[in-house]
Amino acid sequence: MIWNRTPYSWPEGKRSAVCFSVDVDANAPWLWQHRTALPDTLAAREHRQYGMRAGLSRMVAMLDRLGIQGSFFVPGVVAEENPELLPGLLERGHEIALHGYFHELVCDISDDQFTRALESSIDIFVSQTGIQPRGFRSPAWEMTPHMLAELARLGLWDSSLMGEDVPYRIAGVTEVPVRWDNDDAIFFKFLGAGDKTPRPDADVERQWAIEASAQARDGGLFMLTVHDWISGRAARVEMLERILRRLIDDESAWCATCGQIAAHHDTLTQGLDVSLERHVPINDRKTRHG
Repeated sequence: MIWNRTPYSWPEGKRSAVCFSVDVDANAPWLWQHRTALPDTLAAREHRQYGMRAGLSRMVAMLDRLGIQGSFFVPGVVAEENPELLPGLLERGHEIALHGYFHELVCDISDDQFTRALESSIDIFVSQTGIQPRGFRSPAWEMTPHMLAELARLGLWDSSLMGEDVPYRIAGVTEVPVRWDNDDAIFFKFLGAGDKTPRPDADVERQWAIEASAQARDGGLFMLTVHDWISGRAARVEMLERILRRLIDDESAWCATCGQIAAHHDTLTQGLDVSLERHVPINDRKTRHG
């Protein structure tokens, strides 16, 4: 336990940081869910396609108005089905990063399957953009020791875990932390019978604004994560713009991409004692399939 917590050192004298991230899942989770046999039903598939048809462009236009960059996490199959997506995001100055191939859930795949999916996704990114991706976010925000080891082998940063309010290192990987309660899916995701009723936009806007203010006072990172097909609706984009505009108007906050935050942390910790790095708990180090 740390009794005397040292304030995190953000660049240029900034007091806190803000990151806007988008998980461009589109229909990848639907394809993974029905990987053995695709159903004839259309509702969920069409709902998820909304982001590619309207929601994503509306979000990008919002970022253009605000003059900030976003971090877009894209499954390999989504990039394959939308070959203009990755180059288009880069052309507009945004960051692209890995998000599985079929948005595979960790509990459903072996270590070897994860490695193949990761390497296949990297190949797609390189073939479409000529650029090696530098970051990863796990579908459903779960990680294993094998996954961390593979990210370390490939020199990738990660944004899937929640062990801090600021960047940290775990098992050789720079972690840019996330938060479930700063993710739109737990409040708004609705695909029909069995899903909980979506929360009112105004309630979520108020909660996120309170959390952002608290992180600014505490010197932490406010990581906001949304999905193209969930928060790409007009009213929700307006809500996001109101939240983000207040944050970027605060000159003490650093508005950055996940990759910029990871690079800053790497510079900040270069040469420090590796014993300060967070490790995978010893009883979890054996892989699930080893």
